[in-house]
Formats: sequence, structure tokens, C-alpha cells
Amino acid sequence: MNTPLSSSSMQPQGSQATSLHGTIDPNRFRSVMGSFATGVAVITTEWNSELFGATVNSLTSVSLEPCMLLFCVSDGSTTGVAIRNRRLFSVNVLGQHQSALPARFTKAGNNRFADVAIDFSVDGLPLLRGAAAQLCCRVATIHKAGDHDIILGEVLSGEDITCSPLVFHKGTYGSFQRAG
Repeated sequence: MNTPLSSSSMQPQGSQATSLHGTIDPNRFRSVMGSFATGVAVITTEWNSELFGATVNSLTSVSLEPCMLLFCVSDGSTTGVAIRNRRLFSVNVLGQHQSALPARFTKAGNNRFADVAIDFSVDGLPLLRGAAAQLCCRVATIHKAGDHDIILGEVLSGEDITCSPLVFHKGTYGSFQRAG
């Protein structure tokens, strides 16, 4: 039998009650959402003979028939613009051994692919060598959502290797430990 909890017993210690009718401060929202541990991926594409890539942790499967996934990129992101134009992209799910790559693919103005081992898919999409998983996708649709674009992709192919995944939690990168 489920026992109902009083609203006071559901409040985390040290937290202030928040009205369901107000809005949350963006910094507070970022902090709270940081409690949700995620995997880390680098989305890549090639457009007009230039390579583009961006680190994301907003990656999720959407459908099995057809196989689809989604991720989010900042509005106006150069990688997002290149994907919008090319209509093809790859997803590189990072392994723990690739913990230096997320920072590289978030900084603006540098050659993100310098000294990074890459291969190319049959469609010319950059694939980060040694990634825990790689998926090649075709853009199905793009939705505007606040200051980001939600890109839905139909998965065309995918491969994975056995390795420990890279995990993002509370602003830091770490590893995953299997229980028991």
C-alpha cells in the first residue's frame, strides 16, 4: 500500500519552496538539471569541406520504428547550422577514455578536430575513433525550443564497442560503476 507523503516531507533539505506558477531562474535550473547524470556525445558533420562538432548531453532515443533519436543545440550554433544545411550528422557517444574531448568540442574559435583521430562514414561524416558508440543519421525534422533547436534524426547505421562510458554530472565528467 502506498502511503501519501505530506508536502513538507517531500521538500529537500536546504531548499526553498517554489511556486508552480512562477518561473525558475536559469542558473538554478541549470544546477537542478545537473543532478541528472547523463552520457556525453559529440555530434559531428561535414559541410562545404569543413568539419563541425559540438558536445551534447541532451541525447535520447525517440522511436524504434523507424529508429530515431534527438539532441539539442544552441540556436545559431555553427554545428547546428551545418547540420541544418547538410541534413546528415553522426553521433559519437564518448567513452571514459575520451574525457578530454568534451571541452574541445564546446570551445568556440578553435580547430576542434586538430590532433583527434577520426574516420569517415561512407557518407563522409566524421567519426571519432574509439568512441563507445557511433550512429549516422539523417535529419527528420528540426523544432525551435526557446534558445535551442531540437534536432530529430532517423538513424541509418550504428556501431558500438565495449568500454566504460563517460558520464556528466553536476558540471564534471566521470565514470560509471556497475552495481554489485
